[in-house]
Amino acid sequence: MPPVEELIWFAAALAGAGVVAGVLAGLFGIGGGAILVPVFYQVFGLLQIDDAVRMHLSVGTSLAIIVPTSIRSFMAHKKRGAVDLELLRSWVFAVPLGVAAASLIAAYVSSGGLRAIFAIIAILVGLRMLFNRVTWRLGTDLPPNPFRAAVGGVIGLLSALMGIGGGVLNNTFMTLYGRPVHQAVATSSGVGVLISIPGLFGYLWAGWGAPGLPPFSTGYINWVAVALIIPITLLVAPLGVRLAHALDKRQLEIGFGLFMMLVAARFIYSLV
Repeated sequence: MPPVEELIWFAAALAGAGVVAGVLAGLFGIGGGAILVPVFYQVFGLLQIDDAVRMHLSVGTSLAIIVPTSIRSFMAHKKRGAVDLELLRSWVFAVPLGVAAASLIAAYVSSGGLRAIFAIIAILVGLRMLFNRVTWRLGTDLPPNPFRAAVGGVIGLLSALMGIGGGVLNNTFMTLYGRPVHQAVATSSGVGVLISIPGLFGYLWAGWGAPGLPPFSTGYINWVAVALIIPITLLVAPLGVRLAHALDKRQLEIGFGLFMMLVAARFIYSLV
């Protein structure tokens, strides 16, 4: 058992991460995974957690935190009738299969490899937000299977490798095919459920018995972080929402795009 002082410092650092992630998640209107992973990576580094597991732990812990928040969000959106349940049903197997593939990759890829994957996807997401146009369309309705199922698998794969709930990727897919943004956001909460639950078990398995994990970790999930971050992010997210309402949608897109590019640059620098 580590010293009490070390545990207190560990908890305090994670609580601070929760405040930052909660405000930024509220500001940018996303589930928080894209915020939590880079914040966790920095905090785990300050706590001198082994570099070999630092990125894996950040991604796995983020996915665990998304489980209750995505379920709560999905139930609320479903009650309002805003969710495309037909799309979710068509992805019941495809998205978790993508998550399972990501768990296999996480079990064998190095920390540097996982950071490189995150950086590449973050750059693509950042460019999409920076240069997004409402007029961009690939079609007037969602494509049928097997293409639709393939997209679900890719969203599950990439999201689980990044530790995110799939909101940014699914929003992009649905709006490019003519669906209203509000329906895309609501449906993304259900996609988050399909990603986070199998992702939780996948990263438990992938990191089972890995050396260098911090106290109170099971596989690549740290339960101290999970217990601290969930209530803190729910508490402080409204502060970010208030800031968001002071800015227009395009300013938020540019802000989030720049944030993603900054995160990508940070991870690329760590690989040099």
